[in-house]
Amino acid sequence: MTLRQLEVFLAIARVRTFRRAAEALHTSQPALSQHIRELEQELGTRLLDRLGRSVALTDAGRLLEEHAHRVFATLTSAREVIGELQGLKRGSLLIGASTTPGIYVLPGVIGVFRERYAGIDLSLRIANSRLIEERIRANELDLGVVGGHGLGPREECLAAGLVDELVLVAAPAHRWARRREIAPAQLAGEPLLMREEGSATRRVTERALEQAAVKYRAAMELDHTEAIKQAVIAGLGVAFVSVHAVRGEVSTGRLRALRLRGLRIRRHFHVIHNEARRLSPGARAFMELLEEAGRSRRRSPAPAG
Repeated sequence: MTLRQLEVFLAIARVRTFRRAAEALHTSQPALSQHIRELEQELGTRLLDRLGRSVALTDAGRLLEEHAHRVFATLTSAREVIGELQGLKRGSLLIGASTTPGIYVLPGVIGVFRERYAGIDLSLRIANSRLIEERIRANELDLGVVGGHGLGPREECLAAGLVDELVLVAAPAHRWARRREIAPAQLAGEPLLMREEGSATRRVTERALEQAAVKYRAAMELDHTEAIKQAVIAGLGVAFVSVHAVRGEVSTGRLRALRLRGLRIRRHFHVIHNEARRLSPGARAFMELLEEAGRSRRRSPAPAG
């Protein structure tokens, strides 16, 4: 059994097709099939069930997937421990973030990090919260920064001081544009634009409105915060968006921010990582900068529309 065979197996297990796994690994499908045949022959059991163009893990495959993740987590930890001999002078750090922190919060933090630790190669991957959580579990990221997070198997949530608030935004020509707040009952008659399934912003919004018994009408689903903002500006409806995402538009008058009377929707941005992995010095340094950014932002008021 080789590390390459395990790498191929995990790639297929993650995407459930040989074609997409081959694309991710930059190799051919026949090469992947050969690795899987050799692995199944060595273990004496079938690991994958072929279902047309897709595959499914057998019981043996699911067991191997769990152990393979542990193998690669252990190897990564070994590299990081050895890398600590260089302190914070060398190394790499791969951060994953959901849309709001990834676009509107982390770039400034990354800039400071690179100034302080120029020898560490830091990369950022942005996707919705669900995908970031999946990549943490698959040991593909060192840290993940997400909002409204619920812990899954082998994940550990590390405290972060970044606090977010979701505000209701409307176009400048909207009848609510000159108001600072509206009665919750008024939301039911207005088209509400929502993020896609898997978005933490959507989860937090739906949970807060349902807990407060606020009725709403989801009129359109969009898969990016920038698309939501442009749709609101175009008069297609209103939306709940992070204050971090609309500071520029509110300050220039392109959007108006308001709240529901008696309801403030707040959340923390959480830093998560795979508990099977040991935090590197670079990861710990990055978390310290996040805490600094959180303290700074708490002193800055939310934009008023």
